Amino acid sequence: MATAIDEATLRAYRETHYRVLGDAPMTLRIDQASAPLAALHRALGVASSAFITAANPFSQRCDDNANARRQQALAQDVVQKGLQAIDALGEHPSNGWPAEPSFLVPGLSLADARMLGAKYGQNAVVWSGDDAVPRLVLLR
Repeated sequence: MATAIDEATLRAYRETHYRVLGDAPMTLRIDQASAPLAALHRALGVASSAFITAANPFSQRCDDNANARRQQALAQDVVQKGLQAIDALGEHPSNGWPAEPSFLVPGLSLADARMLGAKYGQNAVVWSGDDAVPRLVLLR
């Protein structure tokens, strides 16, 4: 798939550990099935979820206050859709990029995940369908 995202950034996205916090902590990895995510989907009666952030649009670092404001706006958008946002962190294991505040949003459709990612200037989102395999969905 042709993309405007450089290969180093794509590699970093694929290597990142997508850590879900809260009552059912888990770490998601791109293209690796997640039994804890499948269990969460079953428990909540949803067929999909998205791991999404509003931080650091287009992979350009913003200060903590700007990222916090962006995350709050994203949380409000999620609530307006009648869904819950579970606190999460996107964290690369070795490249020194600061962990990004994120959310896992159970029940978020692929279309809505794309829309929210685009609204907040993201290069990509991580979306999982009923197979509970997190997939990198490129937005540009």
